[in-house]
Amino acid sequence: MAFSDNSRHRITVCITCREKGREDRPGAHLLAALQADLPEGFDVCAVKCMAGCSRPCTVAYQAPGKATYLFGDIVLEEDLADLKTFAAQYRALEDGWCSSVDRPGKLRRTTLARIPAQIAQVIQSVDVCEEEPA
Repeated sequence: MAFSDNSRHRITVCITCREKGREDRPGAHLLAALQADLPEGFDVCAVKCMAGCSRPCTVAYQAPGKATYLFGDIVLEEDLADLKTFAAQYRALEDGWCSSVDRPGKLRRTTLARIPAQIAQVIQSVDVCEEEPA
């Protein structure tokens, strides 16, 4: 899903994450809950994997020119309000950068990655090269 315009923000939810020994995949429920009460100025989309499999469920926040965040260990019933609070906070941050102590609730300690905007922009602009013949 592409950003609607340069002011749009995105919340991406992994829909394949699950705890070991469990069949349910909580990301689909979290995705539906966020879509039902969409934070203003955000698109919410699903992805099949963000490589946070050992810390289900994973959620990312992204916007053009801002740091990207990846959170793990998200539980719908416990963390939905904090995810919405962080959405409003993230939208208000010019560069997306905030300290862990500024993040609401459990998001202070479940950050898996904070990727600077410059790195994310460079990666998005690089073309995938084909492997050179041997």
